Amino acid sequence: MSEIKLIVGLGNPGDKYTDTRHNAGEWLIARLARRYNINLVLENKYFGKTARAIIHGHEIRFLVPTTFMNLSGKAVSALANFYRIKPEEILVIHDELDLPPGVVKIKQGGGHGGHNGLRDTIAQLANNKNFYRLRVGIGHPGDKNLVSAYVLSKPSPTDWQLIDKALDEATACIEVLIKEGITKATNRLNSFKA
Repeated sequence: MSEIKLIVGLGNPGDKYTDTRHNAGEWLIARLARRYNINLVLENKYFGKTARAIIHGHEIRFLVPTTFMNLSGKAVSALANFYRIKPEEILVIHDELDLPPGVVKIKQGGGHGGHNGLRDTIAQLANNKNFYRLRVGIGHPGDKNLVSAYVLSKPSPTDWQLIDKALDEATACIEVLIKEGITKATNRLNSFKA
């Protein structure tokens, strides 16, 4: 099993999108940045904001693409290729319609499930789906025709409370992931519910 060397938080750039459900990946990266006292800096050659940190003796790179969601893979592949990071050493954090608010799960591989950020990441990694995903539950609007508007809107106060607790647990689990490996982090996170 490979250790994680790159943690990516998906979202859309700009103040207009900051508090929208689609930016759940970026929300978690912001918490990790505070926890580890790191500052993400814009690096145009990676199409995103990046940081590097040594955490518990492990070198970890962080990335928040500054492309729109459907072009996220461009940033992931640019940084991964430059530092020779394999797909199985990447953890992509994203919003997940198929999980309710308050639930977070880690899994490796799989399809994109209609998520444009994952779709582009898979395509830009030469169709390699073997990266890890940290899926932040945002719930589903109940009708597929409402999905676009739903992911680009803010969570209700009730949903936000649940998502907030889940992000706290996910932050703690990233620490477990770095110190003890992905299996322990997965087991802990997959049994959590806010």
